[in-house]
Amino acid sequence: MTAEPVKAAHRWPMPPQDGYTVDDLFTLPDLPPHTELIDGSLVFVSPQRRFHAKMISLLENGLLSTVPEEMKVEREMTVLLDSRNGPEPDISVVRSEAVTDLEQTRFHAADVLLAVEVISPDSEARDQDAKPRKYAAAGIPNFWLVDLAGSDRHPVVRVYELDPLSKTYAVTGIHHERLKTAVPFTVDMDITLDALNKR
Repeated sequence: MTAEPVKAAHRWPMPPQDGYTVDDLFTLPDLPPHTELIDGSLVFVSPQRRFHAKMISLLENGLLSTVPEEMKVEREMTVLLDSRNGPEPDISVVRSEAVTDLEQTRFHAADVLLAVEVISPDSEARDQDAKPRKYAAAGIPNFWLVDLAGSDRHPVVRVYELDPLSKTYAVTGIHHERLKTAVPFTVDMDITLDALNKR
């Protein structure tokens, strides 16, 4: 009779006493894709709803259709807010001069003009509370929060602008069928369920 080999359990790295830093986020081996750093803690992404992927594509294509030359639309890139926070917005609009090459892995908050979060069940509290507070404190001037609403579960986009004095966001619009705004540039896109289902 032979003994069954013992399978070694996966060993996660032991966090430092003061938590991880953004340097750790980019140097720790074998982190899952789209790992974020929030308050010195690593946050792993759970499997996403189909809505999440489709909505990101819809918004990305809408933004790309009118983005001016001095800005770029980026998808799922880490934004360095401070030494203990490196979230990954679903979409960011950044200054063109901040884009260096295809090997780039991050942007600094000062170069981000818009951060967009599409709510997922596992990230609802972070997307509605922690991340907007941190984006605002870092001076990112615009934030969009996207979710499903109504009995028909249609997309809704809440648009926020930064109050530079209080460093907090104020809602400037809630959009159910058409997203129209002038900041950070002119945007006018169909966000109906029909548009989403065509993706």
